[in-house]
Amino acid sequence: MPRPPVLRAFVRPVLPGRNLTLGLTLSYLGLIVLLPLSAVVLSAGTMGMDAFWRAVSAPRVLASYRLSFGSALLAAAVNVAFGGIVAWVLVRYRFPGKRLIDALVDLPFALPTAVAGIALTALYAPKGWLGGLLAPLGIQVAFKPLGVVVALIFIGLPFVVRTVQPVLEDMAAEYEEAASSLGASRLQVFARVVFPTILPALLTGFALAFARAAGEYGSVIFIAGNMPMVSEIAPLLIITKLEQYDYAGATAIAVVMLGISFTLLLLINLLQAWVRQHSTARPD
Repeated sequence: MPRPPVLRAFVRPVLPGRNLTLGLTLSYLGLIVLLPLSAVVLSAGTMGMDAFWRAVSAPRVLASYRLSFGSALLAAAVNVAFGGIVAWVLVRYRFPGKRLIDALVDLPFALPTAVAGIALTALYAPKGWLGGLLAPLGIQVAFKPLGVVVALIFIGLPFVVRTVQPVLEDMAAEYEEAASSLGASRLQVFARVVFPTILPALLTGFALAFARAAGEYGSVIFIAGNMPMVSEIAPLLIITKLEQYDYAGATAIAVVMLGISFTLLLLINLLQAWVRQHSTARPD
């Protein structure tokens, strides 16, 4: 005997129809994101290939690329390690001052970048509180590439913590307890239970921290020293060329930074999608 049809109640959507909502979304993204980026690329295209290559392959420009992207990758990697630990502590442990520390994690979001740069410079300068302790050891942070990495770690930490923290809150501790009861060591529990669960969130936090650090300007220029070929970042070089009315050179550097950033973020997103697919297909 055929089953009677199931009557489903009609739920009126809160927002307008899909076509209208999708159209508004694409129009907004095109106006805010794609249009300015397209203007940069088209402006650089008017230079000519030879002029463009000379502008982006100068030794000073290449040194700024290495410092900007190398420091951003290193800072994002450090934040993945220590940001994951901070998120774990905030989720799994109770201790006095926990709410205060949880609020301090968001301080780099609210603090103006110039204020952060001045504070870090005063702290790590050769006569600063920490810089004075490191100077006898032959370690100089301020006005060196190491200072750039420190500043980028400071501004990128909240991205990792706030990305991993909700995943840890949703992960039930019973899985870890079950693995321990079956004889798994702490390292095995972390490697087989905890790490696969938080890995996509760690990759997302890494991508966000890297994207934020690659274009950082305000907190870096104070502590970097801004020495050409040593501690000069690419965004500062763009500003320098704009001040010299070299708009073509500034646009060319911006296009290369855009291309490198997009490529790295695409690779990270592909890796994140592969990890999620692999973890979903893996048998329990």
